[in-house]
Amino acid sequence: MDSSGFLCRFDGQSKLLVLALLSGASGPFRALDIFQKQQRSSDMSLCSFIQTLCQEEINYRETEAKALTVLPLVCLFPALFKENLLSFIHLIQPVLPQTTILHLIKCLSQDPHSSPWVTTLVKQLKRSMGANNAECLYSPQCSQRLKELSQRLVSCSDTGGWAKCFSSGTAGSESQRAFGLSELGSQRKRKESFISLDSDGEETGSQSKRMKMDICVHECLETEEKSLKEELSESDAPAETPAKEPQPTTDLFDALPEYMKVAVLQIKELLESHTEWDQSSMDVFKVLNECDPGQVELLCRMLNFPDLPEQTLPKLCSCILAPSLDISFSTSATFIRSLLLERVLSLSEPASRCLVNAVTSLCSHCPRPMCHALIEPVLQDANIGNPQAELVSRLIEGCMDSHYKLLVLQMTLKIAWNEAVLSITHSLLDSKLDLSEELFTQFTEQLVSQGPQFTKSVKFAKMMLTVLTKYSSHVNAAHKHSLSSCLVLNETFLKKSLQAALKRISDS
Repeated sequence: MDSSGFLCRFDGQSKLLVLALLSGASGPFRALDIFQKQQRSSDMSLCSFIQTLCQEEINYRETEAKALTVLPLVCLFPALFKENLLSFIHLIQPVLPQTTILHLIKCLSQDPHSSPWVTTLVKQLKRSMGANNAECLYSPQCSQRLKELSQRLVSCSDTGGWAKCFSSGTAGSESQRAFGLSELGSQRKRKESFISLDSDGEETGSQSKRMKMDICVHECLETEEKSLKEELSESDAPAETPAKEPQPTTDLFDALPEYMKVAVLQIKELLESHTEWDQSSMDVFKVLNECDPGQVELLCRMLNFPDLPEQTLPKLCSCILAPSLDISFSTSATFIRSLLLERVLSLSEPASRCLVNAVTSLCSHCPRPMCHALIEPVLQDANIGNPQAELVSRLIEGCMDSHYKLLVLQMTLKIAWNEAVLSITHSLLDSKLDLSEELFTQFTEQLVSQGPQFTKSVKFAKMMLTVLTKYSSHVNAAHKHSLSSCLVLNETFLKKSLQAALKRISDS
């Protein structure tokens, strides 16, 4: 039976742990994160999870005798799960009763196909509990390899010794296999195939298949990393005579921690896939919790956010807004600017449904970063047009409370107006803002100063009519004089309505 078929043996909380431990090299840390959250919410105990793993299960072996055997359930899981499980147990050992851990170890000892790595992790776990301190953690074959390696290191010269030592590929194969994908950042090339020996010194078929798969995955990821660096080198080519040469992005990428490099490649692969994203896929974005603003900006550049297909945007935004992520204002602003600003500024027609969904979801959950990272640059852009105005007005009407509407209105007072900005300003005023006397005075001053260039603009006239009808209580004698001089210049069909509205204020 496939390991996923065993999920029905576990309760809901334990299923999440099983899936995490099956997810790959990061399984122990994903399981630890899940366990800590479950413990905070429901005071979960791992004893029932361990008991389920220790339950006996009938196993059908495909041999000449076609025998039926009874083994603990944990023995029927793949080696990766058992390795991740032991690493996870080591991380949370203080919260587990020692008898429960020993019972699990006893069940694992019944595994007829235990890998050397599982055997070593069991010994390490026993040692951490105070047992078997004298027992060696490595096999005689490994001991012999270490002696040979030490002799080769002694015979190597001081310069170039390590490169010469590892050039054959055999001495370092055991350590490279043990660390697996965690060594993605290394630039060493694999010149010969890896050799994996079991505890008796003989190659096994299952280990050979697994090694081929590990090598294939490793080489694919190395190819992706190389391709990504080439793209960054091309996109960051220096100008002919730069005043100050910036630090190459490839150097910045090399400076990233290894887990961030792995996360970048995983996210890149995820964004390029056409399959549905499950929870484990979304968890990859948790790397943003560990990034500083500079690293977030670098990650966004490496992932080419502006070039992503628009149908990917809603899924990507839902990952960023997941409860598991607690990103800061600066991280949110960097993400919004990298993902959306270029798209919005380049709109020549109304935004697509996918873009609208992405923008509205981010604005609903991150209104302040959205105002500063997207709306303000859009307002300041000289080429702002109707598509941008329509999108921003949609956000104002559906996603912002009065506080952020006032913030956007204050932004409009610092720029020169055009027809698109008039549409946005009219949307703000139409929502009946609670303007202070000082802010209303600033707005009327802007209205009067910008008025001469909009004498024939119907949008400007409609906005003034909104001011005179919805904000009549704010208009004092000084305002009336300024607005009256502004109305004299108006040449639209709304001029009489504007004058009548101002007269009603004067008579009241």
